[in-house]
Amino acid sequence: MENEIYFCIDMKSFYASVECAERGLDPMTTNLVVADEARGKGAICLAVSPSLKAKGVKNRCRLFQIPSDLDYIIAKPRMKKYIDYAADIYELYLDFFAPEDIHVYSIDECFLHVTPYLKTYKKSSLEFAKELLSLIYEKRRIPATAGVGTNLYLAKIALDITAKKSPDRIGWLNEAKFRKTLWDHLPLSDFWGISTGTIRRLRSKQIFTMRDITLADPEILYDLFGINAELLIDHAFGKETCRMSDIKAYKSQTHSVSTSQILFEDYPYEKALIVAEEMILDGCQELMRRKVVTNRVCIFVGYSNDEIPPTGGFFRMSEHTNCFSVILPYVREFLKKTTLRDKPIRRLSVDFGNVVSDRYEQFDLFTDVEKAEREKKTESAVLQIKDKFGKNAMLRGVDLYPGATATIRNKLIGGHNGDDE
Repeated sequence: MENEIYFCIDMKSFYASVECAERGLDPMTTNLVVADEARGKGAICLAVSPSLKAKGVKNRCRLFQIPSDLDYIIAKPRMKKYIDYAADIYELYLDFFAPEDIHVYSIDECFLHVTPYLKTYKKSSLEFAKELLSLIYEKRRIPATAGVGTNLYLAKIALDITAKKSPDRIGWLNEAKFRKTLWDHLPLSDFWGISTGTIRRLRSKQIFTMRDITLADPEILYDLFGINAELLIDHAFGKETCRMSDIKAYKSQTHSVSTSQILFEDYPYEKALIVAEEMILDGCQELMRRKVVTNRVCIFVGYSNDEIPPTGGFFRMSEHTNCFSVILPYVREFLKKTTLRDKPIRRLSVDFGNVVSDRYEQFDLFTDVEKAEREKKTESAVLQIKDKFGKNAMLRGVDLYPGATATIRNKLIGGHNGDDE
């Protein structure tokens, strides 16, 4: 594995950099935040330009948390624009790499298996990384950073920790350098895959650094983390057995369809129920689009200001189906039993689990099968119209009730404004 080379490339403050590029501005010197002012001063900043970060403004802050003495541009989110930029950058990678050597980790981050290409392009790994970063900036005016490592994990750590301190925004690690320079690095949360919960459990055993993990009794780690201790120990030594080919060959054992949203304001129970029904309908249509069915639904309701824990959970149905009329009564009954009626609601999430092919659709003895089949034909026609003319081309009466959110959400991408409007 020491002869392998991977890159992990990340676009700096991607959304903010795109907005700067669109305005012909340099994100390294321009104060800009991406946020929807229409949501008030409490709106979350989806991205903060590097210039503002250097002044102490944290990413994902709220508008009111930005110091009043700073001048800055507020750019409304345009998710379709960001997706277009990400696609352009992916196209740039395809000029150099085969698709099987590219793994898109997120909209602004990508892993590249570069070992086979170094001889082809007659470049060292650092020369190749610099060329890619230069091309991304030249073509799309987006600054990027890169981690270069002898395995996927080290490439990610080189990106997250060492590249930040490098003048050329490129970090490089092999196992030996990782142990020499990062075994005593703090905080542990800087390391990919280590959560605050993991840190808390390690501290309970007086384990504070990566070096401490390598010196700890493995039995203690297995008692704390079970089989996951194996990965933790490997990473503490800078090792990673997963390769790009493993990622490409992976197929999930289980599948689900899920959706969630934060409501625009506090909703009473009856009003929130309207939105929940809209989300169930959207989920059923997505199940039909994918030609799958479910018998397990998970719903969580979050309350205003997180004053009390969310309520909800999951329930199983006697049917395997994607019919809205069959699933909705279960949902209504479940919410009636689990939701606090006297508390304002701010968040809703719905997940359809145990998803299998619609060849396995199964109804109970009390279901009107002919009615269900008519519904499926109608919904199929609705989906064709929506796919051709847009999600708001056809709406149900419930979508026009006060408090309904479907018509607004249909214009969003990832919960945010999708276009230039």
